[in-house]
Amino acid sequence: MDVKYVRTTCPYCGTGCSFNLVVKDGKVCGVQPYHRSPVNEGKVCPKGTYAWEFVNREDRLTTPLIKKDGKFVEATWDEAYDLIAQKFKSFKPDEMACLSSARTSNEENYALMKFARGVLKTPHIDHCARLCHASTVAGLAASFGSGAMTNSILDIAESNCLFILGSNTFEQHPLIGRKIAQAKMNGAKIIYADPRYTATAKQADLYMQFRSGSDVAILNGMMQYIIQNGWEDKEFIEKRTKDYEKLKEVVMKPDYTFENVSKISGIPVEQLKQATEWFAKSEASAILYSMGITQHTTGVDNVKSVANIQMLTGNLGKPGSGVNALRGQNNVQGACDMGALPVSFTGYQKVTDPAAYKKFVDAWGFPDGICESKNGYEVTVMMDVLTDNPGELKAMYIMGENPMLSDPDLTHVEKALKSLEFLVVQDIFMTETAALADVILPATCYAEKTGTQTSTERRVQMWHKAQDAPGDAKLDWQIISELAAKMGYADQFPYQSAEEIFNEIAEVTPSYHGMNYERLEKPEGLHWPCPSTEHPGTPILHIGKFSHADGLGVFHAVEYKPPAEVPDEEYPLILTTGRCLFHWHTGTMTRRSESLHAEVPTGWIEINPEDAEKIGVVDGEIVKATSRRGSVNVPAKVTKDIMKGVTFMPFHFAECAANVLTNNALDPIAKIPEFKACAVKVEKIQEA
Repeated sequence: MDVKYVRTTCPYCGTGCSFNLVVKDGKVCGVQPYHRSPVNEGKVCPKGTYAWEFVNREDRLTTPLIKKDGKFVEATWDEAYDLIAQKFKSFKPDEMACLSSARTSNEENYALMKFARGVLKTPHIDHCARLCHASTVAGLAASFGSGAMTNSILDIAESNCLFILGSNTFEQHPLIGRKIAQAKMNGAKIIYADPRYTATAKQADLYMQFRSGSDVAILNGMMQYIIQNGWEDKEFIEKRTKDYEKLKEVVMKPDYTFENVSKISGIPVEQLKQATEWFAKSEASAILYSMGITQHTTGVDNVKSVANIQMLTGNLGKPGSGVNALRGQNNVQGACDMGALPVSFTGYQKVTDPAAYKKFVDAWGFPDGICESKNGYEVTVMMDVLTDNPGELKAMYIMGENPMLSDPDLTHVEKALKSLEFLVVQDIFMTETAALADVILPATCYAEKTGTQTSTERRVQMWHKAQDAPGDAKLDWQIISELAAKMGYADQFPYQSAEEIFNEIAEVTPSYHGMNYERLEKPEGLHWPCPSTEHPGTPILHIGKFSHADGLGVFHAVEYKPPAEVPDEEYPLILTTGRCLFHWHTGTMTRRSESLHAEVPTGWIEINPEDAEKIGVVDGEIVKATSRRGSVNVPAKVTKDIMKGVTFMPFHFAECAANVLTNNALDPIAKIPEFKACAVKVEKIQEA
């Protein structure tokens, strides 16, 4: 019997925990602690504990599949490649689009980005950051010049005051929750604002229950109270920022008195005062947020408001402070860094910048050039184009994404994807999206590959191959390279290893320039920016100056706007959505884990007892939840832990999919959908 441990990094949330995969006779069969990681110090959450259970499932995709007469038939790789190459060559560049993946490695996201721009010549590439943190990238880039988490996870434990807003951290990022607990043990005050009394709320010194979508009003009110009391950091504002007077003009309006903010948000005035005083006077206050801030039609405004209050109080560029946007998926930061976005190459080098464009044309050396120097479509816009402008987009290549469960208004998504003339899906399981494909390509999971991923704190770490892929499944970058060769671009995709791809990434990406596999083998990895091989990496951004050309942070005057859809007589309740501790996103992996599935086998809708009584519903009863976009039947969870007038559904479950109900209204800048607030009604199901 041959048993070995292989160190790797968790494939679930963006925390970036490390653990050992236990490999017995060539197959992954368990997880054991890896104690040298500074992020999780050998601890893992339930998802990490059982991150091996889906790896060798019998329903893994193991051979290419081609749809003939409505049914999938097995094919060779050459048959699949030949068909894809022939089809792709029949479309114009602008008629094709690619979706990359926050689940795959940096190397694989880079390969698909290069394939889209260089082989297909299309600017239309995006991935699921559009659905979670696109507003962080846009909002923080506008405020600070860089759209990423400013401080490190370890730094959270150094804070004197933590304001957690729009993040159920103890369930979504449990090992970051551990740092919050350490901060509290060190004497920090914990402020938590959420419509639900969650596991995170139970750890708070002050819990503020509020209506989803009122974030800007709350933050503007806090800033007004800070200025009234003279608690702003005058020296920081003067030396390190600009446009403060524009901000002041807005936040000092009567609209943002605490009396008015209380009416909008539902938070009592005394709680708002207490939270603001703790936050403003602590000398090291950090804000932690996740999709409760970003997934709104005002997502960019929300992020700018978070940036505003941190500049106002001087809580940037120092330990225990910062804007800590907690990324939802294991490599969503990395996929953005790799340019799997319609507006940028790697490291946020804009595709419309002539110098950046020329740099990539020269570096890649495609004989017939690359796509035009213009922005492409976001995934949310792609879906609208498919339904509203038939024939404009005709083909799509999707790697490791499942929009048939992850995107808003699923009826609309299904109509959009079915309107494609040709759909290729590359994945490890038959997902709801793969079922609609014309060709399915079997890929490898994290346990079967070597590569890198970048966590929420910009920490780049290694995956290590622990076992061979099942059947004829191949590495994602290998599939992309072989397909590129079939289409006449073998010289541009000569890679024999993930390391070769990473070396190319480092060459063209200033923030990764000093990284290589030898340096990344260390347990702590490296934080970008890391501009040279002597550079130690950058755990804390914006020390001394911001990333704008003039080094100054920019205040943005932001007015409160209600969600795109508010309750009315027909749809009297607000629906908000999120994750639970035991599952992850579309459930493709966690619902195939027996241990996790046993904990939470299906979804639910949380409803306040007063709302439940009004419609005659009891706990556990199957109810009908309806929005303007559709209906789902779902078990009711009647609980005082949710605010009256608000309902909550987890989004992991295809049989009661929350995203049948959610609104695809978009933030005008980030094009992120408003997952966190739409109007619904909940009804008793009448027996026939």
